[in-house]
Amino acid sequence: MIEPLKENAPKVEKVAKAQKLVGVKGMNDILPPDSARWEWLEQQVRALMARYAYRNVRLPIVEPTALFVRGLGEVTDIVEKEMYSFEDRLNGEQLTLRPEGTAGLVRAVVEHNLLYEGGKRLYYMGPMFRHERPQRGRYRQFHQVGAEVLGFGGAEVDAELILLANDLWKVLGLKDVRLELNSLGQPAERQAHRAALIAHLEKHSDVLDEEAKRRLHTNPLRILDTKNPAMQSVVEAAPRLLDFLGEASLAHFNAVKAILDANGVAYSINPRLVRGMDYYNLTVFEFVTTRLGSQGTICGGGRYDYLVEQIGGKPSAAVGWALGVERVLELIKEQGEDLPDLAPDVYAIIPETAALPVAMQVLQSLRACGVSAQMHSGSGDGMGSMKSQFKKADASGARFALVFGAEELAQGLVAVKSLRDGEGAQRTEPLNTAAAWAHSLQSAL
Repeated sequence: MIEPLKENAPKVEKVAKAQKLVGVKGMNDILPPDSARWEWLEQQVRALMARYAYRNVRLPIVEPTALFVRGLGEVTDIVEKEMYSFEDRLNGEQLTLRPEGTAGLVRAVVEHNLLYEGGKRLYYMGPMFRHERPQRGRYRQFHQVGAEVLGFGGAEVDAELILLANDLWKVLGLKDVRLELNSLGQPAERQAHRAALIAHLEKHSDVLDEEAKRRLHTNPLRILDTKNPAMQSVVEAAPRLLDFLGEASLAHFNAVKAILDANGVAYSINPRLVRGMDYYNLTVFEFVTTRLGSQGTICGGGRYDYLVEQIGGKPSAAVGWALGVERVLELIKEQGEDLPDLAPDVYAIIPETAALPVAMQVLQSLRACGVSAQMHSGSGDGMGSMKSQFKKADASGARFALVFGAEELAQGLVAVKSLRDGEGAQRTEPLNTAAAWAHSLQSAL
């Protein structure tokens, strides 16, 4: 007999369902199959850097805020608006998530005295952070590859870095990428140009927008990079920095161009190209495309001979570039390039759990020989029907299915069935000689 509930019986309270948490907008998860495209690009970068004898460095994501204020310039957009800065509650340090890689790399070179034995060719890959409105090719967490050469002042190093980037576009199969060059000269030349530029802009102050007016006496060179259509005629008529260069600066720039000409690298001179950081001098360059709308710059850099001293090191020449990984991958996608093949080479079909020890031993032997193998996994109450396993094998994209059936296992064999030739050809191979027939699998892939 079921007893009636007592009036004073305790009530069972419902547990509130946890609210689903999502990632920060502009800081994106990179999931399969897209992650394969990232891995492929990174592999191409590493291989090319090795051919140019550049060595990898891995840098902290968090740096002292003063590093970027001193290195990038107080009146740059990055320092004024975009940095993720905070105070460390443990010790009161002012810290910043790195908005770019060059300053941190130079800090590491100075701190660890890497130039003691001579110049260095270095590269890095990793995430950067800027507080801005997410849009196509522009995110709050974004990724860069950077190549930097420190300790060499010759124009040949500027040209080498440009050749390195140009070779990377070839390796990646990028099209519609063009190179723009300029020279910012040396500080004294920039000062003379700065005075002439301010005088010119002051004559047209009625046309300047609020941003330009704010920068007029702090960073007028950046006004030349404006995207405001109403200011374009004023910018076009502004004094050109190239006209203020002395003999040594012109010789350096001409030497860069001569090496590029000798190697068949096309370029155009853009006298309005300035770059966004204060630390540049002499050669500056950008690789740009028209396929990504307003976010057309995929790689930019130049020479920064005074940054090492600014960050506390002994004076040293330096030059480098950084590319935006998201923009490069977006350009590859825009061109319709195929994704790298994610499919395993073989998919193991296992009708009974009793076959698992032998099957997994064979798969380990194949993997040791370089064959990519995916094993079917059950749901906890068995391995599932052969029909469902073959469906999953086909969906995996594998070229071959390995069938560990009871009949084959009793004879010390495994069935190898083709999934992609349209005929489903099948053969058997010995279980104990997987290393030997792994090579025949690889030659058929």
